[in-house]
Amino acid sequence: MKLSDLIDFNPKRPLEKGALTPFIEMADLPEGERDVSGIGSRVFNGGGSKFKNGDTLFARITPCLENGKTAKVSGLPSNAVSHGSTEFIVMAAKDPSIDEDFVYYVARHPDFRAYAKGRMEGTSGRQRVSWQAIADYDIPDFSSLERSGIGSVLSSMDNLISNNRRVTQALEAMARTLFKAWFVDFEPVRAKLEGRWQRGQSLPGLPAHLYDVFPDRLVESELGEIPEGWQMRSLDSIASYLNGLALQKFPPESETEFLPVIKIAQLRAGNTTGADKASTQIKSEYVVVDGDVLFSWSGSLEVEVWNGGRGALNQHLFKVTSNEVPKWFYFFATRQHLSDFRAIAAGKATTMGHIQRKHLTEARIAVAPPESMKKFDAVIASQFDQLVSSAQQSRALAQLRDTLLPKLVSGELRVPDVERIVGAAV
Repeated sequence: MKLSDLIDFNPKRPLEKGALTPFIEMADLPEGERDVSGIGSRVFNGGGSKFKNGDTLFARITPCLENGKTAKVSGLPSNAVSHGSTEFIVMAAKDPSIDEDFVYYVARHPDFRAYAKGRMEGTSGRQRVSWQAIADYDIPDFSSLERSGIGSVLSSMDNLISNNRRVTQALEAMARTLFKAWFVDFEPVRAKLEGRWQRGQSLPGLPAHLYDVFPDRLVESELGEIPEGWQMRSLDSIASYLNGLALQKFPPESETEFLPVIKIAQLRAGNTTGADKASTQIKSEYVVVDGDVLFSWSGSLEVEVWNGGRGALNQHLFKVTSNEVPKWFYFFATRQHLSDFRAIAAGKATTMGHIQRKHLTEARIAVAPPESMKKFDAVIASQFDQLVSSAQQSRALAQLRDTLLPKLVSGELRVPDVERIVGAAV
């Protein structure tokens, strides 16, 4: 069976020139996930790709194809036609009720991607593959029931990953809101001062058992009012910011014994797919494990909890740790200053934007006494731990999906076998 037996490539979709319609750009296509990261809007000028919900978008240009940029379109208004980059190949199932998911997972198959890569043409750095070059890709002669089952079982894992992501985002938003209210805006102290919060009363973000933990008044500090008994501390006084190594100086022992190198690209992607390799013999403090807080201080400034598996810390990344305050505190404290750090980096026009250690010293946050921090930790730590656990479960599911996908699409495993494996895993 040829791929073209199941797919209409770049199908004609009605879209009025000059109309403001949803738009998906290349940056919105994920590298290891199913769903697009964002949908914007632009005036349709008559060019580019056109697609609707259920279509698969396949990046056809280097390095996006090699990096795995592929997505199944969702989130558009019902029956709406969207447009996007000219560098997408739109793959629409001829029978969406059977093959919509199957088509997407064929596009994710490593063998198909290698097939497409081998048929790219053009000058180095701007190579592309045409839809005609991939139309004759051979797939096993599955029945319609088998194709539907393959798409369904793989999609069930992506649905779980998507649900976990929403849970993670919600938990992070809740913890971030509490952090800002308590340690930046000092809302509990202000609520007490203004009589909006009384002893024994629980309000949103103001649990009754913490009433006496928060001070009764604000006092002046060098940076304005803070709760009485609290201190304004620099980020580098409450946490250690360990810069990574120039890992090209630490080559791997072999092709099978290595640590994947975690650079800014891996931090943003959340995984080490396609990463460089480094020695396993680097000092333990430069080894990154799930749950570590990483801060890219150069180029694209980000602060994230790493959940992409064991790896090696590259230069331009800080691993943040502390013996003084809980992990959630130094994570959100660093995040609180991220917009300022990005502004500093953007001002360095002659070099790749970055911050310096002095900026960590200049960045301040209000810190409660140790006994109070323990009681705050009992509230926020559970939310933070849940979001880390949810992210780690998503990674495990993604690894299982990526292991099973080629075996299913090649016919090595059958749907009932995979359903048992997935059922045991979840």
